[in-house]
Amino acid sequence: MDISPFHQNVDAVFSNTTYYIDFYQRQYKWTAATVTRLLEDVFYRFEEEYKKYKSEETHLSTLITNYSWYYLSTYVTNKIDNKLYVVDGQQRLTTLTLILIKLNRQAKTYDSGLKDWINSKILGQSGYDKTFWMNHEAHKETLKALHEGANSNDVPTSSGITAQNMARNYIVIDKWLNEKLVDKHKFDSFVFYFLHRLVLINLNVEQTDVPMVFEVINDRGVKLKPYEILKGKLLGQIKKTELDTLQLNELWDEQVNKINLFKEDEIDQFFVYYLKAKLINTRGEGVKFDTDYHRVMFSQDVDKILRLKYNPVQVKRFLQNDFRYYTNLYAQLLAHRKREGKEQPWVYYNGLTEMDSQLMLILSACSPNDLKEKEKIKAVSYHVDRMFCLLQLQRSYDSNRFVTAVYHISSQIREKDVDEIRLVFDNELKAMLKEAKNTSAEEILTYGSFKDTGIELDKRFKRYLFARIEEFIASNTNLNIKHSLYDLVQNTGNANGFHVEHILAENAENKALFGDDLELFERERNRLGGLLLLKGRDNQSSNNETYSNKLQTYANTLYWNETLRGDTYKSKKDFGGMIDKYQLDFQPMPTFGPEELEKRHRLLFDMVKIIWQ
Repeated sequence: MDISPFHQNVDAVFSNTTYYIDFYQRQYKWTAATVTRLLEDVFYRFEEEYKKYKSEETHLSTLITNYSWYYLSTYVTNKIDNKLYVVDGQQRLTTLTLILIKLNRQAKTYDSGLKDWINSKILGQSGYDKTFWMNHEAHKETLKALHEGANSNDVPTSSGITAQNMARNYIVIDKWLNEKLVDKHKFDSFVFYFLHRLVLINLNVEQTDVPMVFEVINDRGVKLKPYEILKGKLLGQIKKTELDTLQLNELWDEQVNKINLFKEDEIDQFFVYYLKAKLINTRGEGVKFDTDYHRVMFSQDVDKILRLKYNPVQVKRFLQNDFRYYTNLYAQLLAHRKREGKEQPWVYYNGLTEMDSQLMLILSACSPNDLKEKEKIKAVSYHVDRMFCLLQLQRSYDSNRFVTAVYHISSQIREKDVDEIRLVFDNELKAMLKEAKNTSAEEILTYGSFKDTGIELDKRFKRYLFARIEEFIASNTNLNIKHSLYDLVQNTGNANGFHVEHILAENAENKALFGDDLELFERERNRLGGLLLLKGRDNQSSNNETYSNKLQTYANTLYWNETLRGDTYKSKKDFGGMIDKYQLDFQPMPTFGPEELEKRHRLLFDMVKIIWQ
């Protein structure tokens, strides 16, 4: 590998070289805190030196040689077709340019004889053409406005994050230098110090070494994310002429932004799911992708499959096909997960219960440009919800066993026909139920396993169950659901949140219904048939009431709660139609004891069978 190190002061760095921003480099993302830290470091050393020498009458250009030098950092460049690209370090070089722009303004304020020198460090001129040494081609208008002294409100930032951060950070620099450089002598001294005594080391590397160097020596200000390193390792294999012709850099950025729009750096999670979906058969194998997936992708065993290492032809094929298709699919899933709708309702349901394993499983089932994509999304998301809920409702859910099952299912449904998906899920569900119950029975749902299920379930899952019951009743009686599923499941605030309520309050009247057997009373009232959802204030007001008073509280709450009341059944043909269609034993309950609780529990079981069977 050929690396050419070369140390330079700022004056030499910005003399006659135009720096192009390599595709490897992220947007300019330094924050105000990072910029302030750089200014603090630089001024700490300058202030010490200035105190020592400010009274001396030696000319500044000579005096400055007595100042101690200060090492700023290393930046990495790569020359292609007579253009010098910044592979690493543009965050710092851009910040130095912003500082120079501010110094240029101050030089005019102090009428300093150094203003032309400073200006020549910002841009160069050939004829009428002026070029900023830090050539942010997409954001020239922002640099131009800052250089020409525009007010902060008039600086254009519509070109993107880089422009926005340049404008914000310039305000920080402007305030800092105004406070520190309060007279002409100190200003001129700092200019000499800044340009002559601040030192950077330049490493110029060959094109073939750029991906490796980029990964090892990434920018010291803001640590690179795995997907940013991966971008360099992939695109670094392709000639710049092809990158431009095929617009692969634009393709990458467009797809990454499409996913990161939902959550910052979500693209890293995409790659983890994608790699596991396509390559992994067991949970143990999948662990290696959880952290350094961008390195594991190029390991010997993985590269035998992906063939992305030193293979520009395959990299181009991957980006234009698999990467484009699966990032589009993933973005589509994130949209469905966030928004309640009829197109892919189970993707949304799984989002409510945080069953994000659906994302990996759907990526596994689909193949590029899959003609059965919608059917596969629906099938996988439905069966993830079904498997999770039936295990929970039969007290057979174990999180570790569930994760193990997800990997097994993924390997079985990988790019298979949609008709095979249900069988794979059913077989895995049966296996988990058998293990949990220690039985050889083949049934997926039995009342015996459901009979004692209740309060011990996870709080969110209980809210989810009653939300789905609420939706079932509303959709089958042509009614609008009173509260969104999101509010029913996720909203837990004291005033407006939904909470699980015992129908049988803990009082002497109710305990007597169970022969004052306190153990029996607690066990029975905690079953699902003895529970419902109430909104915050309703829940508080009905806390220890008698059942007859609770019935009044249940009016105008949720449909499931209201089915305890007699007026729910009067002259409501759609409600009667639902009962007849599904043969459901809905009935009003003016009193509530052991018999009513059992009926209520069985009614829930019958609806669970319809919803998830």
